[in-house]
Amino acid sequence: QVQLVESGGGLVQAGGSLRLSCAASGRTFSSYAMGWFRQAPGKEREFVAAISWSGGSTFVADSVKGRFTISRDNARKTVYLQMNSLKPEDTAVYYCAGRQYTGINYWSGSYNYWGQGTQVTVSS
Repeated sequence: QVQLVESGGGLVQAGGSLRLSCAASGRTFSSYAMGWFRQAPGKEREFVAAISWSGGSTFVADSVKGRFTISRDNARKTVYLQMNSLKPEDTAVYYCAGRQYTGINYWSGSYNYWGQGTQVTVSS
């Protein structure tokens, strides 16, 4: 069993940066691939970024490529999402998710564990 708790969200002006953190509990964190998803009001949840169990492979959505970076620290059981050059359209609740496989995946249905989400609001 893995529990995930996100932090680091908030209000930022367009062009600014935020770093989201996702702290995990459980001894098997290092064997899980992790992902970040987001959901804006009135929209479906969408994939943002994913990272393999070792951190050796990452994948980000085209909408955030070049601006967002996913990373992880298995010793700290934490996964990060560094968000730069934020835009108003990045406003959403951001969710951390974990899947019981080592490889990355962009499909939300493949993730077994989810955090409660953290709000990110980007003002214009």
